[in-house]
Amino acid sequence: MKQPIPVTIVTGFLGAGKTTLLRSLIEKRQARRLALLINEFGEIAVDGALARDAAASDPHVQVEDFAHGLIAYGDDERFVPAMQAIAARRAQVDHVLIETSGLALPTAAMELLQSEALADDFILDATLAVVDTPLLLERAFDDGAPATMFEQQLAAADVVVLNKIDGLDEDALLRAEEAVRARAPNVRFLELAYDAQLDIRLALGLRLHQPTRTEHTHFTPVATMPGPGAAPLAVQSRLNGHAHSGLGAHSHGLATHKHFHEQDPGWLSFVLKSDAPQDPAKLQAALVEAARAEPLLRCKGYVQTTGAQEPTLVQGVRTRFALTAAPGAARTRSQLVFIGYHLSRAKVAALLAARTGCAWR
Repeated sequence: MKQPIPVTIVTGFLGAGKTTLLRSLIEKRQARRLALLINEFGEIAVDGALARDAAASDPHVQVEDFAHGLIAYGDDERFVPAMQAIAARRAQVDHVLIETSGLALPTAAMELLQSEALADDFILDATLAVVDTPLLLERAFDDGAPATMFEQQLAAADVVVLNKIDGLDEDALLRAEEAVRARAPNVRFLELAYDAQLDIRLALGLRLHQPTRTEHTHFTPVATMPGPGAAPLAVQSRLNGHAHSGLGAHSHGLATHKHFHEQDPGWLSFVLKSDAPQDPAKLQAALVEAARAEPLLRCKGYVQTTGAQEPTLVQGVRTRFALTAAPGAARTRSQLVFIGYHLSRAKVAALLAARTGCAWR
């Protein structure tokens, strides 16, 4: 009898550090052969390129981009065939990692893993939610549309990873844990990721969704693992898909997984491009000003900077921006993805043009 391939789903709000965490897991994979599906809300596959760079052409790490779409959602026609292709080469894959968009719920992928098309070949290992801890402590997720999505992502998780915690003291970490527990009391484990690093044993091979024989039992958070005799169900559609890791008579309809972009047209993503070399200091100042003037939540992409041969990687979360050299990134023009709520493309483009002295379209 073939053993199902374990799947770990990594969720988290925009800019939480999901891809950085995945890069560290790739680097620590040891002998594991990994298949990664990277989903991005924007048109440019920045995260997929970063994951592929971490793999460094390793034939045992396969990365597939799902840019400008919602992985496993109703209109996604690629997810099931992509997973079936992985199953067809199961001899070369030990574990599947799925990074969802920062504006999506992981439950859509969880649902499809239980479908007739995939249930015989895959089993959910765990769902990890990565949290931008400083933003959590700044109460950035206390209200509005971001708060709703953030809380739903936490509620679907088995493991919450407190990220970006370097420099935080013990009292701050305790407050962060209390904030997570208040929003998602059924989360089973909280882990700390210093320097965006997580022990691979805390992320892969957790076996948190090995089914039991109890049809209607929901388990409370416990720090125990399934025994060696545990085996996957022949029909995993009985799995409830929640963080309880038990079985349930109910199932999730895909209507419950609707992305905010579908429910609320206020969520917007667009790309701005420029052919002119950029002054890094002016560009960073312009981006910070744009984030203060507009409801900008995430910015990422590559730019050509004055006097540099290699592209520069831009990563921004709200008003925090970092520009770092990106050797090996094949980019001939500057392209930035902007994601926000009721975000004005025209205003952002005009502000960047005025502050950098370059046309952005």
